[in-house]
Amino acid sequence: MEYINEKLEEFKKYIKNKKVAIIGLGVSNIPLLDYLYNLEANITVFDHREENEISQEIMSKLKKLDIQIINGIDCLDELKNFNVIFRSPSCLPSKPELIREAENGALITTEIELLLKMYPGRSIGITGSDGKTTTSSLIYEIVKAGGYNCHLGGNIGTPLFTKLEEMTDEDILILELSSFQLMEMQISPNIAVITNISPNHLDLHNSYDEYIESKKNIFKYQEQNDTLILNYDNEETKKLDIEANGKVIYFSSKSKLDNGIILDDGIIKECKDRLRKHVLNTKDLKLRGIHNYENICAAILATRDLVDVKSIANTLIDFNGVEHRIEFVRENNNVKWYNDSVSSSPTRAIAGINAFDEKIVLIAGGYDKNLDYAPMAKPIVDKVSTLILLGDTSTKIFDVVKEELEKQNKTIPIYVCENLEQTISLANKFSNSGEVVLFSPASASFDMFKNAVERGLKFKELVNKI
Repeated sequence: MEYINEKLEEFKKYIKNKKVAIIGLGVSNIPLLDYLYNLEANITVFDHREENEISQEIMSKLKKLDIQIINGIDCLDELKNFNVIFRSPSCLPSKPELIREAENGALITTEIELLLKMYPGRSIGITGSDGKTTTSSLIYEIVKAGGYNCHLGGNIGTPLFTKLEEMTDEDILILELSSFQLMEMQISPNIAVITNISPNHLDLHNSYDEYIESKKNIFKYQEQNDTLILNYDNEETKKLDIEANGKVIYFSSKSKLDNGIILDDGIIKECKDRLRKHVLNTKDLKLRGIHNYENICAAILATRDLVDVKSIANTLIDFNGVEHRIEFVRENNNVKWYNDSVSSSPTRAIAGINAFDEKIVLIAGGYDKNLDYAPMAKPIVDKVSTLILLGDTSTKIFDVVKEELEKQNKTIPIYVCENLEQTISLANKFSNSGEVVLFSPASASFDMFKNAVERGLKFKELVNKI
């Protein structure tokens, strides 16, 4: 018997002829635009960019469909009298124009929120300041290997709302969720994972408290039978249990838990009622670093009720990692080069540095998100043989490292470059046999690149030309 998604069918009837605003012509909103157009919604598109900054392909599509677009930095001034407004994650719900429309009765939502509300099966959501992409990818691979029809989306993969017609109540939905996607979201996945919380995106959030509150929406609307998975070692996540509606379970790389998943002397163990069962030895894994072992612990907890533990372990052992996340690029003259371009925060860079026992030539720096770089100083001084900096944050990183060097009465060579090409040349020149060259920027990419993926691809291209 063919499955019918009744919620989706109701939405199709509701949206016809409704006045709909789509804010931002990003990756997820283009398929959404096509879908709503076919449902005969009355669509207007808003984008802060000028027309010449938007691809001609997209502009041609809008003109062909006769969809109005309002451009420019003040485009939201024209956001008036809409029934439904789809905001992009970068368009924060705190904007006064959105607040005004909500007060006038408009439904303010996102592609992700509507997907979760209409999805008929079980859902797993993953958020955190670091590790969410790796954890999401691990969960997806485990569930897929377990024989389920599963869908990976959100901040990773492809937009899924327009794929709802193909999904049934037997499927599993896996979503990586950023703080911006979670802001004002009024639905939570059945299984929620928070890998960790540390200061991030403070250039866009009004405060650290706002950032934390947005993360909480991943479990705020859970029910009694739902599950929240938390990092026991993280100060912010550990205390979230008192706000949970469903079952709470922890993972830890530092503590011996009675229940949960732990890392104990290189062995990942499942704990139930104080009994500990061997799951796998980290020596068998391709992933490196304590932070990745923590991601693996979280992934096991999220999937162990769906897939048997032996199958989970086999999938984890075969997992090669996610592109741009401590990704091995090549070995040249007994020097191994690693691409960790998605490292956009100090905590992520520290995890990358700590993943290696070898001495490191570190390339760091990029766009400034108003983060504190002081925690990076000691790991750099302890493990880095040469530090190569670039971008807006180079001065910040230089200053905290210099202070730590003076404190420890040490010296290491530090170079400041104008572009990525110069950093590669210097790293190749000064790296010694047996060392690692790690590109872990600890900063966003927007000062020089469109995003971290473009930055990582450029790094790999340059390294492979050596």
